[in-house]
Amino acid sequence: MDPDIRVIQEKVQSESAVVERLLGEVRKVIVGQRNLLERILIGILTQGHLLLEGVPGLAKTLSVKTFADAIDARFQRIQFTPDLLPADLLGTTIFNPREGTFAPRKGPIFANIILADEINRAPAKVQSALLEAMQERQVTIGDTTFPLEEPFLVLATQNPIEQEGTYPLPEAQVDRFMLKLKVDYPTKEEERQILDRMAMGVPQAVVRVLSPADILRARGVTQQVYVDPRIRDYIVELVVATRHPKAHNLDFENLVAFGASPRATLFLAVAAKAHAFVHGRGYVTPEDVKAIGYDVLRHRVILTYEAEAEDVTPEEIIRRVFDAVEVP
Repeated sequence: MDPDIRVIQEKVQSESAVVERLLGEVRKVIVGQRNLLERILIGILTQGHLLLEGVPGLAKTLSVKTFADAIDARFQRIQFTPDLLPADLLGTTIFNPREGTFAPRKGPIFANIILADEINRAPAKVQSALLEAMQERQVTIGDTTFPLEEPFLVLATQNPIEQEGTYPLPEAQVDRFMLKLKVDYPTKEEERQILDRMAMGVPQAVVRVLSPADILRARGVTQQVYVDPRIRDYIVELVVATRHPKAHNLDFENLVAFGASPRATLFLAVAAKAHAFVHGRGYVTPEDVKAIGYDVLRHRVILTYEAEAEDVTPEEIIRRVFDAVEVP
């Protein structure tokens, strides 16, 4: 092993033990949902926002709140509704009649971990206000700009089964989310554990095991995780294959309207590094890229009407890309 990689490996093993404590604390409350918990952690480590899609009652809100409690971070849940205004999210200026001046009053966006519940229920102006804060990591109220305190992470949820009274997110805005997760039902055994833990017993209390400073330090180590040039070429080939399938002997050109953007290439590399870190490795393998690839690409591969008519899913297209592109 290269001496530099060995040094990175030692740092990763030291810091990943701290992160494992965080996951252990969260699992006191959350049963199962291993993929969801791991992806939230990857988002925290990479400053990448997450879009969670799943039916109600799958512990999406509870998972996010439990993470915030275990990190000693400020958590804010915002319920998005059709009558929500940008000022309800960002804040506004209040007139002080005694001094004759306007003073800013900060909104709920000024927290470390934001749960944007049912983001597709808010009108476009509110969605844009949130997504601008996500991208710029700052908010302007009146003529004053306020930076958002790190760590800052937005986890937005949307309900896939109820579309009445919703404002679907445009593809350009969905692209701002690093990962899109499909949250599924627990297994029968996990559901029995949930019943025993939540309905029949006393809920577990979460202890704060990490500070924001610990998270920022772990982020620094995550950025140092080694990515071999061949792995970088592999990541680029995967993304380019979604745009130019014929060059990779793929025959779904009529099924894909738009392939993944260059932002997908960047996020795939960054998320693969975080995935390696979470699993205690100081270097990225092709398995890291494949493990996180579906979550990075599923909302960036835009299908045609023909694909929808044939019940082809983005996951099917991504699977075919992974099968076709040679692994280094």
